[in-house]
Parts: sequence; C-alpha cells; structure tokens
Amino acid sequence: MTDSHNRTIDYLRLSVTDRCNLRCIYCMPEKGVQWVPHGDILRFEEIVHLVRLFSDLGIRRVRLTGGEPLVREGILDLTAALCALPGINEIYLTTNGVRFAPMANQLRQAGVQGVNFSLDTLRPDTFRRITRTDQFAAARAGIDKALEAGFPSVKVNCVLMRGVNDGEAAALAVLAKDAPLEVRFIEMMPIGCGKGYAPVPMETVYAALVKAFGEPHAFTAPLGSGPAVYVSFPAFQGHVGFISAVTHAFCTRCNRVRLTAEGYLKLCLHDPAGVDLRAPLRAGMDDAALTALLRRAIEQKPAHHHFTSRPAGKAGEARTMNAIGG
Repeated sequence: MTDSHNRTIDYLRLSVTDRCNLRCIYCMPEKGVQWVPHGDILRFEEIVHLVRLFSDLGIRRVRLTGGEPLVREGILDLTAALCALPGINEIYLTTNGVRFAPMANQLRQAGVQGVNFSLDTLRPDTFRRITRTDQFAAARAGIDKALEAGFPSVKVNCVLMRGVNDGEAAALAVLAKDAPLEVRFIEMMPIGCGKGYAPVPMETVYAALVKAFGEPHAFTAPLGSGPAVYVSFPAFQGHVGFISAVTHAFCTRCNRVRLTAEGYLKLCLHDPAGVDLRAPLRAGMDDAALTALLRRAIEQKPAHHHFTSRPAGKAGEARTMNAIGG
C-alpha cells in the first residue's frame, strides 16, 4: 500500500523482544533497564496473525529484530511460521551474532534469506568496551557460519564513534575484501543512549577507505531496496555501504514501518507517533477492523524524521533502541 506521501510501504521491521545478551553503550544502559513485562510481549500466534494482515496490505519483506531476536525462546518456530505465510517473500534477521552459529542451519532451512550482523569492532578489548561483555569470539564466528550455511545475503553493520572505534573503518571493510558480504557503515543516530556519542561523518569514513584501498567503483543504481549507498573497492569480493540517516536522510524513499515487541506500530524511527495493535487484537477486534486500523495508521506515516530539527511542541522518540526495535 502507499502512504499519504505516495511512498510504497512494503517492509516491516518486527521486534520480537526488547531483551538482549549484550549491553552496547549506544543502545541501552548497563544497569537498570526497565524490561517490558512478559505478559505485554506479543505472543507468537499474535505476531503471525498481525503479519498476515500486514501481508494483505502489501508488506512483502519482514526483518526480525530486537533487542536480540535469538534470545527469544522458540524463535526458530516463529521464523518457520512467518516464512510460510503467503505473500511474505523475504524474511531477514538482524543479530549481534553471539547465539547465531548453533541456529544458522535451522534458520536457513526455515527460509531466512539474509542476516545482518551488528559488529562495530574487530578488537576484543574494544568489543568489551562497546558491548560490556566478552562475547567477541562468538559474535565473530557467527559471520563465518552465515557464509558457510549459504545465506544469500550476509551484511555486517558497523557504527563508528569518535574516540571509541573510529580508527577501524579499514579493518572492518576488509571483511568485504575477504568474503562475499557487505560491510555497511551506519551513521550514529541521536536516539536514546546514542545521544551521548559523537558520530563519525560518512565522508570521513569514505576518505579513510580510499586511502587504504584506492578509488572504488560506485554503483549508479541501488543494490537492494534499502537506504545504503554502495561502492566496490579493487579486489574486494563484496561491497561497502554507507547509511547516513541523519545527514543524508532517505525519508522520501522510506518504505518501512516498525512493530515493537509489545505490539506498537511505529511509523517512523524518530517519531513516537503510532498505534497500539496489541490492545484491540486481544480485545477481539475482527480482521476487517484491524486491517482498517493498519491502513489508517500507515497512511499517516510522517513525511520525514526530525533528527536535526523538531517542530515546536513535537516530542522526539525518548525510548532506547532495544525498546524500539533495531
């Protein structure tokens, strides 16, 4: 379907939990996290029910997120059920990779077509600083396992922060030199704990990569349907992408909505506006009424985010990324 700004909305980012086995400094505080009560989290049958209705409205791609989706008990059963839904053509997963390797083959067999790994460093000490855990080996092994299992799409998402890991752009990009995957540098967004860290401009990242690898080939057409701008450096098996959601917004091409773990439909990452779907679903609202509710909400998707400027009287998103859904 299309929203009121004539954008085709065909992509759902679906958070299955707000819980995570890491404590990344830009995502959530180390202690005192207020988790969503278990009874408020959508049950699997509720998730499948809603995704079926989204499919009827034209959603074709679903990405499972969190928190960390692989800490949700029974996630393999949910994944298989979603992959079997008519109209859903693509199922993807975003993960920190720590629990991925033992589940990789089953996820692939269920029908998951691609995996995005969140990995911001290749240094165990810096990994410990960013995630507040010692799980680097498991996280890194997940990427190799995804390639071994034959996922058609393997991507590594990297967020660089000044004074933390901003000197690792070239080292991280080498992952795409050594294997047929995509390394994507994502601009830090001022949401939740991320407000406390200075972003690294993508122009700075690009310059560091050119210095290390030479001038790349730039693609004139998009690769995939996401916001990344990709290049290919000489002798690389894969590609390197740049996502600048703040300084080079892609709002005019935005094709996605988000469903939080507790069933709140978010229309824009940085806008708290949306609609609660859990309450009417549990109250017994029929599918026709639920579908109409979804349609009305999506039609009201904001024209653009307000990362850099906010209209008077309009609040930005106050929750942390684990609560919103990555």
